[in-house]
Amino acid sequence: MLIVDDNPDASETLAMLMQTLGNEVRVAANGNGALKEVEQWNPDVCLLDIGLPDMDGYQLASKLRCRPETARKVLIAVTGYGLQQDKEKAIAAGFDHHFVKPLDVRRLFSLLGDVASRADRE
Repeated sequence: MLIVDDNPDASETLAMLMQTLGNEVRVAANGNGALKEVEQWNPDVCLLDIGLPDMDGYQLASKLRCRPETARKVLIAVTGYGLQQDKEKAIAAGFDHHFVKPLDVRRLFSLLGDVASRADRE
């Protein structure tokens, strides 16, 4: 699982939480760091903040969708942008799911369980 967030406290906390579920987790602080990370590693799920310093999460999601190795991966927006238009923009950019901060951890765990179940069936 790749976590991309420019807030180190948020990314570290989320990384520790995801590791408790048994996930291999890597963290990037910006979009370019995330793109470099996926050149070396192929995560099944990417949790992306929208408000990144070098490119926004929408641009990052679009770039990940254009890469063959990440085109079909699960992209989840984890953001403070929670208006309906923000959700629509996220889906249009290539996100599969949209979560608003503060994160509903139970909902995220449930979604990740569904993702894992689908992967096991494929």
